[in-house]
Amino acid sequence: MIQPALVRFHDVRSADGTVLRAWGNGGSGPAVLISNGLGTNPYAWPALLRPDNGMRVLGWNHRGIGGSERPESGRVDMDAHLEDMAAVMDDAGVDSAVVVGWSIGVNVAFEFAVRYPDRVSGILAVCGVPGATFSTMLEPWRVPPIVAQNLMVGLARLSTVTGHGLAPVTSRIPWTRFSVNLLKMARVFAPSADDTVLRAVVQEFFTSHPAWYAQLALEAARHDRVSLSQITVPTTLVAGTKDLLAGAGAMRSAAERIPGARYRVVEGTHFLPIEWPEVVLEELEWLLERVS
Repeated sequence: MIQPALVRFHDVRSADGTVLRAWGNGGSGPAVLISNGLGTNPYAWPALLRPDNGMRVLGWNHRGIGGSERPESGRVDMDAHLEDMAAVMDDAGVDSAVVVGWSIGVNVAFEFAVRYPDRVSGILAVCGVPGATFSTMLEPWRVPPIVAQNLMVGLARLSTVTGHGLAPVTSRIPWTRFSVNLLKMARVFAPSADDTVLRAVVQEFFTSHPAWYAQLALEAARHDRVSLSQITVPTTLVAGTKDLLAGAGAMRSAAERIPGARYRVVEGTHFLPIEWPEVVLEELEWLLERVS
């Protein structure tokens, strides 16, 4: 298991001047760029952060999250995320990389591959669909897509207001082994999630301001479906059977529209990188073999 202290952080300036908190595993080998879940941090990828895993893993924290600046312009749309991804790659001297996306980060990964095909050599999509994400939410509960879209967008809009009152509370929640196990008992996370990793992920996540997170989510909800006919690189999609935020059925449908794509479903929730890190690592290694 990776220890959080081993993650290496540094600052990168994006195209519009926003300073991002970038990070990496300090490893060597083929470049792997993580397009993370909205508001999450590097600790969600314990297997990928090992410096001896034969990969050079890079990533960044979203604008206004985990040490990255809030842009003066307020820009947190798709174009801003793509600029940030390019800035992190340029700073690292990486011309092309395999991109690992999670959740909303899958949207960013596929959009980047469409707009800059020479910079993406492969895509590993974990618990995320390439666009129109909110319409695939609540799939295990058989909620119609249009209802799911309106419900989740409405919740995000409400949170832009209520989040200001919640921030003093959420930032002070003591994340101990007991409180983490409560999340497991509530089935937010699968029992397989490592307690130490889970605490690092959750504790960092709740330092984010809820209203700002909701603003990021609203912008993400505006991203339409990506034209998958333009995806020509080796692609793998890994879904969770109990994922309420990116339906496994929608991910299977996306895989079927990408020539040669691999699809795998795992017994888990939206948080597969934490619950099944070795599965994610295994799929990434297989993808790198296909790319090479």
